[in-house]
Amino acid sequence: MTKNNKPVNVVHKGGPGGMYFITFIGAAFYFVGKADGFWEVVVAILQAMVWPAFVVNHVLQILQV
Repeated sequence: MTKNNKPVNVVHKGGPGGMYFITFIGAAFYFVGKADGFWEVVVAILQAMVWPAFVVNHVLQILQV
């Protein structure tokens, strides 16, 4: 409880969202660094959003699942 006797919500587990955000930022820097024009930057940001799906797909293909 706080001084005002209002309950305080504390979240102890953030989940994988934080790690995804960090990898998104890193991938965005990587892909945007290779882009030359405006539309290439747009495509680079889209690539940064979806690259984990391609990684999982390739890993599953390697594991033959």
